[in-house]
Amino acid sequence: MNQSQKPLTPSPAEQNDKEPSLMVNILFNILLPVIILMQLSSPERLGPATALVVALAFPLGFGTWELWQRRKINGFSILGLISVLLTGGIGLLELDPKYIAIKEAAVPGIIGLAVWFSRYTRFPIVEKMLLNPKMIDAAKLNAALQARNNVAAFRRVVNNAGNGVAGAFFLSAVLNFVLARKIVVSPAGSEAFNSEIAQMTALSFPVIVLPTMLVLFGAIFYLFARIGALTGDSVEAFLNDQNK
Repeated sequence: MNQSQKPLTPSPAEQNDKEPSLMVNILFNILLPVIILMQLSSPERLGPATALVVALAFPLGFGTWELWQRRKINGFSILGLISVLLTGGIGLLELDPKYIAIKEAAVPGIIGLAVWFSRYTRFPIVEKMLLNPKMIDAAKLNAALQARNNVAAFRRVVNNAGNGVAGAFFLSAVLNFVLARKIVVSPAGSEAFNSEIAQMTALSFPVIVLPTMLVLFGAIFYLFARIGALTGDSVEAFLNDQNK
């Protein structure tokens, strides 16, 4: 089938692969939990324990629905679901609030370690993320690198980009830990604890996500810039046809 004959309506598989929008993610993972924890945790309303369960049901339910819809086991999504369950467990079991900080740091820390060590396996995460075959024509890129005898140099570039990606997750771990320790100080299971969890969740985007994304984008920009330098062509030359 040529380009003009491609169907305009995406197939069911393509629809399942489509990720929810940023606004939908923010709504279910940040806004709704924050509103519930801050507005419904008082004893006159839902109470701390019930409000915590209801608030965490939104990201947990959304994450489960997303996994079911896409029919794919995604390590990042699984860690996210585990993180939500741990937050609920710490609150309902009324554990020391320091465990929230440990949990908040552990999730991105584990991802960072996975990114780091995967470079020494047959399934490097960075290459899957930054050189996704759905986006980059790997055969064409390799041919251009071989033509200039720059294959080994490109491997070093990919390693450096991998360091940047892993560093972004390690930065997230540190920022998560500091933010949680500064904010979540009240006994778990209390109304104040729920309010602090809500405050931490609300601040996570400007304090943690934005700096982490800047580091990630820096790694991506570096990789794409070096592709141009090592091949003599811009990265657009190696995009698959559907991405042009």
